[in-house]
Amino acid sequence: MGDVFACAGCGAVLTASLSRVVLPVHAHHRYGHAMLPALMEPGTYAVDPEPFGPPWRPWSEIGAGEAEARGIFAPVHSLSFGAPGAIVVAPGDTHGTVLLPERCDGCCMGVDGRDGPNLACVRCGRPVATRIDDCSLWQAVRLAPESVRRLPAVPAEDPAGRTVGREAPADRTAGREAPVEEWRGTPPIEPPGRWSPRWEAAAGAALAHLLAVSAGTPVAVPGGLVTDMFGRVLETLLPPGPSRPPAKRAALAGPGLPAPDPAPDIVLVPRHPRTGRAWQSSGTAETVPLAADVWTHLAFYRERLLVPVSGGMPDGVFRDDPLPPYPHQLFRPDGEVFLHTLARLPAVRQPWLRGIYDRVVRHPYARPF
Repeated sequence: MGDVFACAGCGAVLTASLSRVVLPVHAHHRYGHAMLPALMEPGTYAVDPEPFGPPWRPWSEIGAGEAEARGIFAPVHSLSFGAPGAIVVAPGDTHGTVLLPERCDGCCMGVDGRDGPNLACVRCGRPVATRIDDCSLWQAVRLAPESVRRLPAVPAEDPAGRTVGREAPADRTAGREAPVEEWRGTPPIEPPGRWSPRWEAAAGAALAHLLAVSAGTPVAVPGGLVTDMFGRVLETLLPPGPSRPPAKRAALAGPGLPAPDPAPDIVLVPRHPRTGRAWQSSGTAETVPLAADVWTHLAFYRERLLVPVSGGMPDGVFRDDPLPPYPHQLFRPDGEVFLHTLARLPAVRQPWLRGIYDRVVRHPYARPF
């Protein structure tokens, strides 16, 4: 069953039948200087709990008290005072709307929603949504919560991303075992050899949580891709010192994985792709949530080793054909997502962590970002 959204003014249906999922972590991510794909998978929608769109107020007009009441614990450039709760959908899942030319400003190649809702209902002309498709922005349509209403559930096709193969992991977020859809892993490397922007965004968000639970102590992470994601940045932001305690040990944990042995101090766990809740481990380790598609690849992907049935590999023959992709540069967590996430964690009020936040704000492109 899926949800359909209609114009609050005339009742005209504006979307296909959609299934609700969590807002992707890269929703607040900018990337490159080209047209990006859709933020949402076809057949899905998410609700953004934060305000969106104009009016915007600079930090100097807001103050720490008002910001903390909104869940912001460190200074930001500005905050939206638009309505919270926008319904975020893929552009291809909308219909019955028309662009408002006078509200179609953008920064470069498209529109970015700076002027407020730029899509109107075809039937009655009521502004109902904001189309975003400028360069460096993930394409999306944000339905204004005060201008649309959700109709009773109707049958819906399975949202994109459902896969078949291994047995589905269990959802333990509610303290009990419950079946869920299989989770799809996102590969870390994209052609022609660059790190996936979804991985960079996921790492930026997880890094904020990882620093918060570290209490300023160095953290040791597992080898391989986890080290690529976090090893260099943790060494830079949490350098060891003569008076520092021993490093805390982090490990992957979650549905389908054996319990780490020995027990780690910190566990990297998946955020449920539909509810957004972090998987709860049975131990006492601190929990760091990671986007489910990235966590799934880290937890279950194993590179195939293609070898002859007998004997060794012939001279001049590569192991794989084609060769697996490798990145052209070191991995860099996305600094914008890192700051966005860290500003919303109460732990950032601690002086040592606030110092890291302020340093990255002042030098957003310095090592390791």
